Amino acid sequence: MTGGRYKLKLKGENRVEQLTMNVREVTKVLHGTEVISNVSMDLRRGEIYGLIGHNGAGKTMLMKLITNLVKPTTGTIELFGEPLLESSYLFLRRLGTMIEYPVFYDRKTAFENLQLCCAYSGYHEANAVDTALEWVQLTTVKHKPVHTFSLGMKQRLGIARAIMTKPELLLLDEPMNGLDPSGIREMRDLFKMLANDYGTTLLLSSHMLSEVEQVADRVGLMKNGRLLEEKSMDTIRSKHTEFIELLTPDVKQACFVLEDQLDLFNVKHIGERTIRIYGSVKSQSEIARVLLSYGIEIESISKKYKTLDEYYHQALQVDNVAREDMDDVSGTKA
Repeated sequence: MTGGRYKLKLKGENRVEQLTMNVREVTKVLHGTEVISNVSMDLRRGEIYGLIGHNGAGKTMLMKLITNLVKPTTGTIELFGEPLLESSYLFLRRLGTMIEYPVFYDRKTAFENLQLCCAYSGYHEANAVDTALEWVQLTTVKHKPVHTFSLGMKQRLGIARAIMTKPELLLLDEPMNGLDPSGIREMRDLFKMLANDYGTTLLLSSHMLSEVEQVADRVGLMKNGRLLEEKSMDTIRSKHTEFIELLTPDVKQACFVLEDQLDLFNVKHIGERTIRIYGSVKSQSEIARVLLSYGIEIESISKKYKTLDEYYHQALQVDNVAREDMDDVSGTKA
């Protein structure tokens, strides 16, 4: 997309280390319940940040706070280096959003819907609507009424509306909902292109962890309104999470040989046929050779890394145990 606020970056150019968004100690209380609890986070220019967590964890509410749809009870939010206030409509014009389900005028066409959106927002750049529709692969149906669209097509149109005004900060709530595999791949490529080529900052919430894993630079895990922890995807994929995965029909005998003959003790039995070996100084070929010498069938052996799904569930388990321990201590003191 050309013109407007987007400026094409040269290949190999480093991202500008500039804060696009800064959230500090934000809490939101609704009807006496703390739905967002002391959340602090920041996003830098050109970064893709994946917000993950179960339904009701607070992801959508946090996005509503960032877009000024809901006011925080305490704490501060800064966009583009300036505090977010009631009069911050000029900052908000630099945002693109799709929060919850996108809603349109069903009897109007996709093109007409986006034209109306441009008119309401005072955005009049030539070809903005056509370019946005092209990027989400809706050009061939742009003159069809939206009521004829599938859920996935409406989701694409919602993304087109969010990117149409060339935002510097893009907030997308469950953007992959309703998309088929090819649509998911196309939107994933679009998000990467916006970040890498145009410096757009993206905050994505999703329950599709495998998709977040493929697109995000950093992830934040939310639970019960708290930002439990943040990690870069590089850290999650780091050498500390490497393991060798072995598939065999003789798991019990294989585990015995791994420990007795190869001194591999950090071995986990996963499911009926899978073994994971952590921290191994032995190569895959050496492990396979020894197992085969004992007549153990090997269906596959490969080096793998911890997935975002595994990180997510382990982090939740650690938090649950920590809170149970705190409850036990509180009960003892009482």
